Parts: sequence; structure tokens; C-alpha cells
Amino acid sequence: MLRFKILASSIPLIAAAVLARGVLPGSHPCIAIADTSVQIASMPWRADLHVAFTDDPSAATVRVQIADSAETADFAVVDDVDSAEASACEANPATRLVAISATPDGSAPVIYLTHDGPADYRIFVRSKSFSLRDAAALVVGAGAGVGAGVGVSAGHHPLEAASL
Repeated sequence: MLRFKILASSIPLIAAAVLARGVLPGSHPCIAIADTSVQIASMPWRADLHVAFTDDPSAATVRVQIADSAETADFAVVDDVDSAEASACEANPATRLVAISATPDGSAPVIYLTHDGPADYRIFVRSKSFSLRDAAALVVGAGAGVGAGVGVSAGHHPLEAASL
């Protein structure tokens, strides 16, 4: 009985430690750019940036085009690679957390996914672990962290050095 009481009293402490670190078991989509990583937040309230999606192009602040091939995309996610960079997405103080919100929030980016141009970013996704929305949120999150504002200017793509 004493063992059960000790076990029962340790569970809240373990849960508190996990929540305090902001890390829950399981992997979250992540990309690495130079020495910074951008990851989908496991807990939305800990995110550095919140993004939302819309089906109305006039309500969007960022347009992300779904490319037909990896060659035409600014950012591509394909699961059939033999190996990923082992330390590409290790959490560090420079890690930016991005949360996908159900509704737009003030100045947060609002993303419109489209198959047609023009677009701020072009993505290609063939993945079992990344959805189109995950990839778009990470790309916008990476772009928002690189410069002032959201989106890219013509000829400037902050994702040139991105990896998984």
C-alpha cells in the first residue's frame, strides 16, 4: 500500500516537470534554418508565433502555393529520404515554436493555401508526418523570424538553407 501511495504522489510531480519543460512525448514537425529551428508547438500557449488558415484569399496576409513538384517549390518535404540530419531540429534557445490557431488573432499571419500563384511561398509536401498546413505554418514561421514582417520580397527566400 505504501508503494502505491509513493507512486500516486510522484505522478503529479512528473506531469508538472513535463509541462514546465514544454515538451510532451512524440515528435512534432520541425525544420532547421542555419542554427535556428522552427517547430510546431506541442502546447499552443508556449508558441512564439500563432498562425491561422483561411479559405478566403482576401482575408489572408500570406499566400502559400502548393507546388506540383519539389523542383518548383521554395520548400519541399519528402519522406522517402534514407536519412535526416540527426541534430537538425534539436531544441535550443533559438528554437521558434509555431502554433496553428483555429481563428485569426490580431496581427498573427493568416495563411491561404492555393494551387495557383502568385504566392509568398511555394511548398511541396509528400509526407507521412507533415501535413500541408504543418509545412505552411513552419515556412511562414521561419519567414516571420528572419525579417521584419511576414512574407518574402522578390528574389529573397530565407528558406534556402532549410533542412528537416
